[in-house]
Amino acid sequence: MMSHVTTFVSDFRLRHTSQHVESLRTCYAWSGGEKLCAMSSSSSSSAALRFCANISWLFTELPDFSQRMHAAAAAGFRAVEAAWLYDADPLELRRAKDDHGLEVVLINTPPGDVTAGELGLAAVPGREEDFKRGLDQAIEYARALDCKRIHLMAGRIPVGTEGGAAVVQEMEAVFVRNLKYASELLSKDGMTGLIEPINTRLTDARYFLSSPHDAAAILGKVAKDNIKLQMDVFHWQIMDGNLTQNMRRYLPLLGHVQVAQVPGRNEPDSAGEINYDYVFSLLEALGYRGYVGCEYKPLGSTQDGLGWLKGYWARGK
Repeated sequence: MMSHVTTFVSDFRLRHTSQHVESLRTCYAWSGGEKLCAMSSSSSSSAALRFCANISWLFTELPDFSQRMHAAAAAGFRAVEAAWLYDADPLELRRAKDDHGLEVVLINTPPGDVTAGELGLAAVPGREEDFKRGLDQAIEYARALDCKRIHLMAGRIPVGTEGGAAVVQEMEAVFVRNLKYASELLSKDGMTGLIEPINTRLTDARYFLSSPHDAAAILGKVAKDNIKLQMDVFHWQIMDGNLTQNMRRYLPLLGHVQVAQVPGRNEPDSAGEINYDYVFSLLEALGYRGYVGCEYKPLGSTQDGLGWLKGYWARGK
């Protein structure tokens, strides 16, 4: 049934191609579109990528986030990101951040009721007020940590709805309204909201937002400069492949990047489908200036698995 839901959602969206193309045109109009992408790809200067440690995935040998921040700094990172920090004391996190001059790059909005199977609320009908309360909490933590990016998690298609056309339309409408609301709130603090497609083939069969194309169409409807696209290369490869053209196409929309190998979601240099030397070089050539989050499961200890990154740094990148 799960694959049926995913197929239905994709088919429904494909049947509305003309509407989505128009949304993409709008999206490209306000963000610079193909012109900006062409300018970036033709640039002769390429800056080294900036990497941040996702301390929800790395350094989990240590029990709490403040200890992981210390470990990340000791390993050479100058920035960190995390999914949900809400069980930690923000003052303690702030002290750990300041001790090493770390930048906190990204946090997620609260997932909702995880015991009920929720994973985000931004697109879930009937949970709008809960989304707003969660956003308030995320902004409170982001302020405490000087974090300027918040991933606004879309959430899952409700169980029992079959992912029908009416449900997809309703969820998209809720998502767009909530993103516009978030844009206004985040703008008061100079923050950026991010939406991330999560693959429905290996990771989460019911997640509402699963492809970069759907995400770009939604961004076109929102049309706010501080709501951007989060590219997790792991998810994009699984759902669509065609990484080179998708990265070129959607570069103007990107606000953050994350990496992991496919299919194991381990270190970028582990065995798998993606040539990350090429991906990193392409991001450099395209002029990407944001952070690259290391969101992967180390095959062994986190420290032992950082050879790929130390190699990148040693090459003067």
